[in-house]
Amino acid sequence: MSEPRPRYVVGIDLGTTHTVVGYVDLARHKGEARAAIEVFAIEQLVAPGQVESRKLLPSFRYHPAEGELSSDDIALGQLEFLGDLPTGVVGTIAQNLGSKVPGRLVTSAKSWLSHGAVDRAAPILPWGAGEGVPTISPVSASASYLGHVRARWNAAHPEHPLESQEVVLTVPASFDEAARAFTLEAAHRAGLAKLRLLEEPQAAFYDWLNRHQDALATELQDTKLALVVDVGGGTTDLTLIHVELRESGARLSRIAVGDHLMLGGDNMDLALARASEPALAGGDQRLPVARFAQLVEQCRAAKERLLGAHPPEQESISVLGHGSKLIGGTRTTTLPRARVEELVVDGFMPRIALDTKLETRRMGLVEFGLPYASEPAITKHVAAFLLRHQGAAAEALSRAPDPSTPILPDAVLFNGGVFRSTALKARLSEVLAGFRNGRPLRELENLEPELAVARGAVAYGLARRGVGVRIGGGSPRSYYLLIEAENAEKKGLCVLHRGAEEGEELVLRSRTFLLRVGKPVRFRMWTSTLERAHRIGELVDLDDSYQELPAIAAVLEAQAGDEQELRVELHTSLTEVGTLEMSCVAEATPSRRYKLEFELRGSRGAGLSQVPQRVTQLHPRFEEATQLIHSYYGKSNKELEGKRIKTLRNDLEKVLGPREGWDTALLRELFGALLAGEKRRRRSADHERLWLHLTGYCLRPGFGYPLDPFRVDQVWALRSQSLQFVPDAQVWAQWWILWRRIAGGLDEARQTALLDELTYYIEPQGTRPRARPKGPKALALEDMVRLAGALERVPATRKVKLGEWLLSRLSKGEISAQSAWWAIGRIGARAPLYGSAHAVVPSNVAATWLTRALESDLATVEQAPFAVAQLARLTHDRQRDLAPALRERAAVALGRARDAELWIKLIREGGELTAAEEGRVFGESLPPGIRLAD
Repeated sequence: MSEPRPRYVVGIDLGTTHTVVGYVDLARHKGEARAAIEVFAIEQLVAPGQVESRKLLPSFRYHPAEGELSSDDIALGQLEFLGDLPTGVVGTIAQNLGSKVPGRLVTSAKSWLSHGAVDRAAPILPWGAGEGVPTISPVSASASYLGHVRARWNAAHPEHPLESQEVVLTVPASFDEAARAFTLEAAHRAGLAKLRLLEEPQAAFYDWLNRHQDALATELQDTKLALVVDVGGGTTDLTLIHVELRESGARLSRIAVGDHLMLGGDNMDLALARASEPALAGGDQRLPVARFAQLVEQCRAAKERLLGAHPPEQESISVLGHGSKLIGGTRTTTLPRARVEELVVDGFMPRIALDTKLETRRMGLVEFGLPYASEPAITKHVAAFLLRHQGAAAEALSRAPDPSTPILPDAVLFNGGVFRSTALKARLSEVLAGFRNGRPLRELENLEPELAVARGAVAYGLARRGVGVRIGGGSPRSYYLLIEAENAEKKGLCVLHRGAEEGEELVLRSRTFLLRVGKPVRFRMWTSTLERAHRIGELVDLDDSYQELPAIAAVLEAQAGDEQELRVELHTSLTEVGTLEMSCVAEATPSRRYKLEFELRGSRGAGLSQVPQRVTQLHPRFEEATQLIHSYYGKSNKELEGKRIKTLRNDLEKVLGPREGWDTALLRELFGALLAGEKRRRRSADHERLWLHLTGYCLRPGFGYPLDPFRVDQVWALRSQSLQFVPDAQVWAQWWILWRRIAGGLDEARQTALLDELTYYIEPQGTRPRARPKGPKALALEDMVRLAGALERVPATRKVKLGEWLLSRLSKGEISAQSAWWAIGRIGARAPLYGSAHAVVPSNVAATWLTRALESDLATVEQAPFAVAQLARLTHDRQRDLAPALRERAAVALGRARDAELWIKLIREGGELTAAEEGRVFGESLPPGIRLAD
């Protein structure tokens, strides 16, 4: 049975602050040049017992406390087709309730979808949720907004459910493949399996086109380049559109998009809140997270009034007290209009020249867990965007690029809630005119920027049906496959060029690939929005202007008679939802086709940057080294003298050089040789001890190199076999060190299983005896403690218990100070090495541990200064950072310790670790090429 034809084209703007739905009834639309696009009023709970239909659905979700809302209110506020989520309400009531109890409010889910340093599929929102507050993932939060829209649409159109209509969902033009794919996953969870993605700046321009369709020639007669500046609550999106007027009508092409910028109205509100905080908190004190969130909301409302059309001279802002001082503890200050203009207009839209350099500081504003753009000046980003894409502009206008006479747009469309402020719009218009020597750009009128994107998505759907003008341009970026090289240069093979049209399959016929089958393979991908006219199959140098994407990973099933490698052609295309699709097609049998998909599991974790590894030619004596390993762990029954096995590590260094210089490719190949001889590790205690030692060393840190997850899986399978020589403490020590070394490659479930295994030995003995776990008695307590400290992915509640156990045993002299403080520093760290920042221990707990550490002799207990630095480190995230006074106390105390200059800087200023300090935090040096970024 064929599916019914859609009755409606529906456009959904899933915004950071609001979700808006536009639609057109195809049955009523008779092919007029300008469609009558309407906005769907979304029924939502606005107060307990009060339901209203409004054009804007606030993109907020609130998780009420037990008894806070009635079951009827919850039923009305949670219409989402998502039964696996905790109880919550969305929309206006969520925004209102969350302004009073921000710790239960999920916000900025859209920004979190583009935040690659956390697991976007993990339940991390509300960020910093207190004990007992349910949490959900950014994907699930976004799905709940779309689910609510679907429920309310279907209630209003029971004969034409949303999932059966033609749906267009908008995303920022700067969203990378991962963020787009997570958005699609959210839509699928909400029951919207079939839809198209459209870039938001294009959608805004489509809305303008639809509203001026009957007079386009007149409206665009002096326009050749149109700039779209879309500044919403969470992102700034830039797009450049080429306009041609022909006898057959207007021809439009999107020729450039900007890079992802987490910069928008939220940043402005935070800047005002931080400036107002001293008057409300007292001096250099900081407000608690919940009260600061109230202040941010107050500043947002004040900003909108003070920068509006008829602003007052000042606004009062207040922060409520808490507990018994809810009313009496309320504090109030004033926010003058002049101060808002200074911080917001001058701070975010400063007057600059076109050639003003864009500063790229290491760290930008961080608040509520989100890392915002390091440069807040939107005008600087606009200038850099226009200069970066001079080649594209020149190509579109058939002109030669001339640095002395830059090609600039002659029209601008402002979109996004920020531009409801006349002051901000006027300032940006002034700056753009200054770029053109005082000649103002024509402003393309947009009176309802909060509705334009949703309506424009509908206009795009109609344009696809031949109703209205369609914007061309194809893919906004080029894609490159990282190619193995024997030198230090990174080479990328262009697999999809900028401008490729959606649905067009491209084949790299000039190159044939050898593809391993039967084992996991990973393709490292890069992208660029620059206008370089690279051709499919062209090999280019990948410099800093290219961005790495999540890897494309696959296990390609082998067939009978296959060799280890299969000759394939690479086929690529831009899908209709705007994402890259790659397939490997067997050269001999074209029907064999392997579709490759992006790896979206949030495995990177906070602070981890998977820098591309250069797979070089292996060490010239590699074969000699592997033969040395096989001589001890090979199948031969002829064993060498027992005393010789103890020298294996030194023998390998004689062949390969000092092990600190073994690169990652060599280490992983040596791991393969060791794994092949795993069964022979049982020949003697020395065989087992050294096998564990070398295997952990070669696979450390368990991530960061192609196929590491596959390797870690193979090692994890050995855990059930335990050890052969259980009475030997040295063997046990190497067993725990192995797991500590590769802990970064273990997921939460595996790390928790390890911690469960360690608990009996680490937990202080109570008054009642506890049953020892099954199996042999474990030894090497100090190494167990260090392993426990390296388990960054276990829940924060488990870390808190672990820290208390270690402090208790340390006070009784049952474990060494060195191991205890190193482990406490790791589990209490404000900035994890590889784990997600949402799993750090609460700041009040870290403060207690820090106070204990400061009572130690920092001059003699080597690892105590390390713990102090990790516990007091500044991240610029209010939820994680300790009080300034306590951090300063820690910095002063470290001044008396040796070689603590970097630690002191990290406490006072924040920033990144050096490679040497990363090794210290990790427990030993990392393999060459593995880099942990903060």
